[in-house]
Amino acid sequence: MRLMPSDGKFYEMFHEQVKNVHEASGKLITLFENYHDVEKHVSEIKFIEHKGDQLTHELMMRLNKTFITPLDREDIHALSSALDDVLDLIDGVAGRLITYKVKSVSAGANQLARVILHGTEILVEAISQLEKPTKIIEYCEQLKHLEAEADRIKGECVARLFENSVDPIEIMKWKEIYEVLEATTDKIEDVANVLESVILKTT
Repeated sequence: MRLMPSDGKFYEMFHEQVKNVHEASGKLITLFENYHDVEKHVSEIKFIEHKGDQLTHELMMRLNKTFITPLDREDIHALSSALDDVLDLIDGVAGRLITYKVKSVSAGANQLARVILHGTEILVEAISQLEKPTKIIEYCEQLKHLEAEADRIKGECVARLFENSVDPIEIMKWKEIYEVLEATTDKIEDVANVLESVILKTT
């Protein structure tokens, strides 16, 4: 079922946005699992984030110039903004590794980054179906479960941090990193909520 037979360019632009987000999450995993050349990898993620800002700007400019849109205008704005928020937080995690002079990445942080990567994989699939939605609601449910899993992992990571670390500075640094990683999955769930709202309006 097509949501509306109008300008399909918006679907292409959303797909480009989400692929860019997925690329950033892949770069984060590469960095976490092979923790070397940190500044190089962080710069690559920053480049992807800048590209994301440009994609968001282009989509908003098109929205302002388009009289008839394939989705409600507020949904287009909300979806694009939510995708950009995910990318901003991935970039935020990467940047903190340099700011806080992180020497190695914990297993818990790696777990959370894996959840983010899985979430962006599902987002790519979901957004690819926007024109002809068949499984988007199912994908949204998967993303909600992932967010709950990330919340559980973060709780365990913070608990271990307070149990095992004696350096208050390290506790503060890693607590914030865990929180930003988990917040990224919150933003992925926000994208799912927008998608779910779009689909429910058409059924």
